[in-house]
Amino acid sequence: MNVAAKASDVRVDQFFTGTEARFDRWRSLLQAARAWEGAVGQQRPEKGKYLAGVSTSLAELRQWEDFFAYPGQALLRGLEERVASGDPAGTTRLAQSISTALLTHSYRTNHADWENEEQSQISFAGKAKGTDEDAAPFRPYFEVLVVSPARPSAWADLAQELRKLRRAEDKFIYEPVFVGSFEDAVLAVILNGSIEAVVIYEGIPFASSHHNPVLREFLTAHLASTGVGPEAGQYGLPLSRGLKQIRPELDIYFLSDREVEKVAGDMSTDCVRRLFYQVEEPLELHLSILDGIGDRFDTPYFSTLQKYAQRPIGTFHALPVARGKSIFKSNWIRDMGRFYGINLFLAESSATTGGLDSLLEPTGNIKLAQEKAARAFGADRAFFVTNGTSTSNKMVEQALLAPGDIMLVDRNCHKSHHYGAVLAGAFPFYVEAYPLTQYSMYGAVPVRTIKKALLDLKAEGKLDRARLLVLTNCTFDGHIYNVERVMEECLAIKPDLIFLWDEAWFAFARWSPFYRRRTAMGAAATLEQKFKDPAYRAAYKEQEKKLGGADLDPHDKTLLETRLLANPDQVRLRVYQTTSIHKSMSCLRQGSIVLVKDPDYHQVEEQFHEAIFTHASTSPNLQIIASIDVARRQMELEGYELVNRAIQLALDVRRIVNSHPLVSKYFRVLGADEMIPAEFRNSGFVDYLVPGTNWATAVKALRDDEFALDVTRLTLVCGSAGFDGTQFKNMLAADYDIQLNKTSRNSVLLQTNINNTRSDIAQLIKVLVEISQKIEKRLVEGGTAAQQTFASRVKSLMTDVPNLPNFTSFFNRFREDPSSITGEGDMRAAFFSAYRERQCEHLKLLSPAIDKRLKEGPELVSANFVIPYPPGFPIMVPGQLIDAETIEFMRKLDVKEIHGYTASLGLKLLNPAFLQPAKTPSERVANAAKSVKQKSAAAH
Repeated sequence: MNVAAKASDVRVDQFFTGTEARFDRWRSLLQAARAWEGAVGQQRPEKGKYLAGVSTSLAELRQWEDFFAYPGQALLRGLEERVASGDPAGTTRLAQSISTALLTHSYRTNHADWENEEQSQISFAGKAKGTDEDAAPFRPYFEVLVVSPARPSAWADLAQELRKLRRAEDKFIYEPVFVGSFEDAVLAVILNGSIEAVVIYEGIPFASSHHNPVLREFLTAHLASTGVGPEAGQYGLPLSRGLKQIRPELDIYFLSDREVEKVAGDMSTDCVRRLFYQVEEPLELHLSILDGIGDRFDTPYFSTLQKYAQRPIGTFHALPVARGKSIFKSNWIRDMGRFYGINLFLAESSATTGGLDSLLEPTGNIKLAQEKAARAFGADRAFFVTNGTSTSNKMVEQALLAPGDIMLVDRNCHKSHHYGAVLAGAFPFYVEAYPLTQYSMYGAVPVRTIKKALLDLKAEGKLDRARLLVLTNCTFDGHIYNVERVMEECLAIKPDLIFLWDEAWFAFARWSPFYRRRTAMGAAATLEQKFKDPAYRAAYKEQEKKLGGADLDPHDKTLLETRLLANPDQVRLRVYQTTSIHKSMSCLRQGSIVLVKDPDYHQVEEQFHEAIFTHASTSPNLQIIASIDVARRQMELEGYELVNRAIQLALDVRRIVNSHPLVSKYFRVLGADEMIPAEFRNSGFVDYLVPGTNWATAVKALRDDEFALDVTRLTLVCGSAGFDGTQFKNMLAADYDIQLNKTSRNSVLLQTNINNTRSDIAQLIKVLVEISQKIEKRLVEGGTAAQQTFASRVKSLMTDVPNLPNFTSFFNRFREDPSSITGEGDMRAAFFSAYRERQCEHLKLLSPAIDKRLKEGPELVSANFVIPYPPGFPIMVPGQLIDAETIEFMRKLDVKEIHGYTASLGLKLLNPAFLQPAKTPSERVANAAKSVKQKSAAAH
């Protein structure tokens, strides 16, 4: 079927989610049908034109619907028959019924949605009306993709055979979706988020039966992103691997008509949950499908907690709110009970017995829940944390670092990493991100900068002490690393370097085939396969010859410009990822996970558990643990569709704001071209919404560019509307009930997630229109004076911005070798030096004494962390030498919240007297003797 649409006519952002685009197609058909019905009813002469519009809409919609169980072939044929027979009223009624069922998802539980007007006893998901099964309790609905070489005319009979296998005791209910080729199977999995399992018959052809150019582009891009292609003749197992790369959570069942025992011995079947001989055991296939869904649906801890809450428990431990009696019987606080409900208190306990488990040393349901989380994220191990990723970071750093180890870290990372270095006694070596000065924020750290730091350490003979690289992915503002490239090139220089990726904001990315490859666990999986590939080993050997051997010369400048390959025989791929589950999944606040993929984990296992004992509470919040468990369940079963919708909504906001004739005068959302310099976008990619951008360019950019932009993190420039970030944030909260969290000097950060809806987007756009109208009115009514004041305000926010200060250096006292070209320092010593009052001093920020000391000395050395919000990173750390640029930045700051700085006291500095060079041993002995003599004289 060919239709009029061309791939070039359709925006790339329309297809991040098949669901929203599908709703739009059905609404378009319904509108066309209503227009046709109106034209016929009014006997308008152009009614033929309206009929043609309905036919075109139906033709466009029809081929996409082959990938969904509902409305199914019977209802679609009914629509086609009504159109063909010239029945506009019947067409409108049926289109309305289907559209409503899709929008509300009522078809998942209401058998009437599957009926034509003429039908009365059609079965829905195997349930005939009036049977016992029809009265069964609610069961979650999903769809199963069946990839079969059978003739399409036989698919209806095959579907009915599957339905006959269903039983009233089944916990879930499903409908089959049939396709007949490799390409159509890929399209179905991409477009239909309700597909949870795939049954693949051997002997399927490759080519799609759909010839829509938009679908073709869509398919080509997704296949390119997986790197999986067909093998001549046999497409079943390559399809299994390809589908797992797109959606790893899917259960794959393979039905072979060959010697199935030999197929089972093929190493490539590790992506298949179970193999069957085609003609055997259809009931076992049905039960296996349900068992696979049950495995993902199972929440070991949450389910146990639910059962615990229903038991009559006598509590004689230190938690009065457990069971809620102290609340519901109270004369004064029973409103708390009414607000939260009884289950919260029934599910509270400080015990780890009675079916519950210990978070510190789990052996039961928490252990099982963590194993399921590890599987979901593609990790070897997972550890739940109930006091946020700040704690997760410090746990990992304490476990991996010893005093004197060097920790390469982005200076603009979360403060928990800086404190982690202090606690571990590691020496931070700060690597700088590229600045976005106009917006008072930093981007990410170029791989060239990281490589240079490692090569400098090698040149200084200190590479063996470089233990850990810590980077934030994605950053607060949405910068995503090419994680695979960073790890590969670093391992080429130091094969045993350990990586800690702080992905607090990026938990959702696991369920996007576009973002997954740029997550720590996704990239680690890719590199594991790379390092096993003989072609990669050959490429490494070739590069080794060009570079003059395996031992890289740290003074060779070409290494910084070369895409380095790691020695696959020496590399130890040790990857840790910390993730805030609560930031982008359905989890209570402070729910976090540590993910581990480390073949040498056994070497650090004891200290890892020690770090858990150090930082984890002995009284963890049971509800947070349960919500992590449930959040994992949701993402394994519907995360793909939810994440795609969040991405789609973000792209909608970007497009509408930046194209609105009024709003775009005062506000805009920054695109990738404004957030990522061109030098880091080698693919030539500009932005998703630039005309001409197609799937091929988008996928190539996500695969190859050094940095990418997470589109769900929207930097909305408000300085051009005369608002600084904090002012605009407070106004949105106070006047419009819109909440956000991050601001900069002239922007605010919005974020779409799986909780957002199109109604939320409409509210945001309405508010921006209203604010823009008020600005317009104020400028018109205020005349020239108001316009000049406005222009001056915009200039101060958008043009007169302070330069962002780079990290200077650690003061010589806190450096092992002040002459070294590497910049690591003993921040722990500086941090605890400030614990003695006599070793500190305060100077007011505007004091002339500061300017004098900047010129004449003694040097200014920070005694603590100073973190302004915004930008939200330390501009001073303990032991840092403070220069004029940092002081100028501090003086220009117009923010109210600066952690580590009290205006009434001034900057906290280490006292110059304390910072004098350390005495030699003989000098210390002489001084000690002198001190004893003075004390003795004073005593007499």
